[in-house]
Amino acid sequence: MHERAAALILDAFLDYNARFSDITRRARRRFERRDWKYVRVDAGARIDLYDVCIRETLGRLELLLDERVRSRPLWASMREAFAARVEPMLDRELPKTFFNSLSRRYFHTTGVAPDIEFVALDVEPIEGVATPAALKRYEGGTDLAAAFARMLGDFPFASGYADGAADAQAIAAAVAAGFEHQAITSIELLPATFFRERRAYLVGRIVGTDAVAPLVVALVSEADGVRADAVLTDPELVSRLFGFTRSYFHVDLATIADAVAFLHALMPHKPVEEIYTVLGRAKQGKTERYRHLFRHLARHPGERLVRADGERGMVMAVFTPVDYPLVFKVIRDQFAWPKDIARRGVEDKYRLVFRYDRIGRLVDAQEFRHLRFRRAQFEPGMLEELLTGCSEAVGVDGDDVLVRHCYVERRLRPMNLHVREAPADAAVRAMLDYGQAIKDLARSNIFPGDLLLKNFGITRGGRAIFYDYDELCLLEACNFRHVPPARDEDETRPLEEWLSVREGDVFPELFVNFLGVPKMLRDALVERHGEIFDAQWWRDVQRRLAEGDYNDVPPYPQSARLDARRGTAIRPWTA
Repeated sequence: MHERAAALILDAFLDYNARFSDITRRARRRFERRDWKYVRVDAGARIDLYDVCIRETLGRLELLLDERVRSRPLWASMREAFAARVEPMLDRELPKTFFNSLSRRYFHTTGVAPDIEFVALDVEPIEGVATPAALKRYEGGTDLAAAFARMLGDFPFASGYADGAADAQAIAAAVAAGFEHQAITSIELLPATFFRERRAYLVGRIVGTDAVAPLVVALVSEADGVRADAVLTDPELVSRLFGFTRSYFHVDLATIADAVAFLHALMPHKPVEEIYTVLGRAKQGKTERYRHLFRHLARHPGERLVRADGERGMVMAVFTPVDYPLVFKVIRDQFAWPKDIARRGVEDKYRLVFRYDRIGRLVDAQEFRHLRFRRAQFEPGMLEELLTGCSEAVGVDGDDVLVRHCYVERRLRPMNLHVREAPADAAVRAMLDYGQAIKDLARSNIFPGDLLLKNFGITRGGRAIFYDYDELCLLEACNFRHVPPARDEDETRPLEEWLSVREGDVFPELFVNFLGVPKMLRDALVERHGEIFDAQWWRDVQRRLAEGDYNDVPPYPQSARLDARRGTAIRPWTA
């Protein structure tokens, strides 16, 4: 029976994988036809697919095993049989994660259960994986334009290139500018095209006589065909493209581990789990994040779990390992006034962000359940806060602390702390990027709700990222208003006593009163981004969104774009 059950689970995983690939392959057709509405539909459908397939498999197992479906000895035998079946697979860690999802659903496992699931904290999924043999290779030499023309010819689109020859020349000029002191011997690309939102990407590397650099060519689809929009060879820019503030790529890869190994070699400082996740393999990304975290905790028994830096949240209690860059956000049992949202509402906000185009301004928050930590690792005050304020989600089991539900995010420096600590020029840059972040989100139909600096974090590259989602909503749900003039009798009364406020009302001109920063920083923000304090600007953005206007937020700077090399103008989305 255990062999039949193991075969059923593997068959279910292969079916999931095939359906995942079917959705992924649609991205090419969407891009060619500029069918942007269904790009987002497909992204949501692919995210939902995993749980759909898990539910289907649970039903099939119950039909096969009947009352034995919750027999631990049987599942232990199934685990061994399943391991033997997947051992020859390069991507064997993916079906093992699928098996674990089924096991944990049946047995409501807290922590781990090594007898009925795959744990292996010491497993590194890309160990021993060589550079993919399937790379497309192009000789370098003196005629780079010819090499890139051949490259574009190997990545055709049904809509064709608007001007492939000009694109090849522009790409060659951009690459040569970055390698002016050495010869380029070859260009090597992964054989699959990466699609995300309204762009496609060719991803690989440039091999020079003295160095190897990443290479990403960004493509856009327009009415007259596809054209190259940008070239990225800076590892930092490529890492940002594959970052944890971006939505997932749709890329039809025959195998995953070798592609992850290749990308990790290009971006050695990027965690493997984040590469799996941004390739759309979110569950495997969670598995690898769990492994790396608990391997760290096992190897460093003196590691402490402490309250995360920043102001105490009214909705979430947040803890972090001192020496590991993650935060764990736990929903409180009760929220302090004036928060009037319920637990389900908070979960809905995080679910919205998980499925939304994050445009490089929203952190990818992974939902975890039934985590088990050693009680001794918690700082006493943090543990007391969790047990008294988050008892619905946190409890104690002997020497362990059980976290039944939480969100895990990359740790960022809270912006309100950053602008106090940073040199003046860095603090100004952060404030200006904070203003740009608000504009980027607004033009993507997202209103953060609470624009306080404490709800934004700063990456190591100085980028402002929003990470506190309990007040977030779609821009279309807001009613932006000017504060009406006060009557004579109201001038001495508190604002909230005479200003009538309905649900959904927002008064942007009041935002500036709550920034809590020195005048120099406030003035710099108002000078560059003063529109965000004007209700009319927000209403204009709403109008343009309702008319179908699209906010193009390229995941790379203007300096990487090829328009200047063609002599054409760049027309950014402005309001």
